[in-house]
Amino acid sequence: MPPLNSLRAFATVAESKSLSAAGRELNVTHAAISQQVRALEKHLGLPLVARVGRGIELTDEGRQLYEGLRKGFETIGETVEAIGASGEARPLNITMTPSFAVSWLMPRINDFRHKHPDIELMLNPSADVTELAPGGTDLAIRFGRGNWPGLEAELFLATNFVVVGANCLIGDRKMDKPEDILEFPWLQEYGTNELALWLEKQGVVPKNKLSVTHLPGYMVLEGLRRGEGISATAKTFIQPDIDAGNLKVLFEEGVYPGTGYHLVTRPGVKRPALKSFISWLRSMMQEQDQNSD
Repeated sequence: MPPLNSLRAFATVAESKSLSAAGRELNVTHAAISQQVRALEKHLGLPLVARVGRGIELTDEGRQLYEGLRKGFETIGETVEAIGASGEARPLNITMTPSFAVSWLMPRINDFRHKHPDIELMLNPSADVTELAPGGTDLAIRFGRGNWPGLEAELFLATNFVVVGANCLIGDRKMDKPEDILEFPWLQEYGTNELALWLEKQGVVPKNKLSVTHLPGYMVLEGLRRGEGISATAKTFIQPDIDAGNLKVLFEEGVYPGTGYHLVTRPGVKRPALKSFISWLRSMMQEQDQNSD
């Protein structure tokens, strides 16, 4: 096959009957178009255009080639248009941790529906890591430092993790060392193990089996408030309960630059619906920051 650029240049020349007009349409110089056509003629070993006065005409072989190219480019255009249309008809598929969904996204999602009623959403609150494959999940909102190979990650909500418990559970007991939390029951979101990882980082090895209850994200927060156990969670989600004195911070992770919830996408061009959703998320975060000032 000849280079696609040469074929496209020749087809444009054939349509416009002018090297200069073809150059303007493809945003290249007259000389570049002429060079592409000559390269195509050399590749085929046949003359495709002939100069007639100040214009050009196609040879018999040129007309035959142009007819095939015209049909081919039309088919390509129709296929691309059909794929684009089907892609936009597909719901916008977003995955996030259940705690992020309950604590941050769901209280605001009606605003997005009101502003973008034409965009169908498919929200998947799950602790499972989902592959961002074409035609599948469009956006993942995940906690970490944003260093996921092969993906683009934008820090959206900076926060750190804390180990917390309700005042009605902890009472006046002081937590001087990490081992002190072993005496309490634990509440843990399905698919996560923040408390166990935190203990491991502190060098604590439990001697006995821990009392752990695994719950959906929205139930962990309610259980915390009722004093059913302690848990580890993003501080930003429970800050109002901490400020109100309902929950007590037992231990707090240091705040590392770049740590928090990220908007994770595949590299490349984003669907219009995805761009609209990300833009809306940013506007909501900007509004939140302004209200907290």
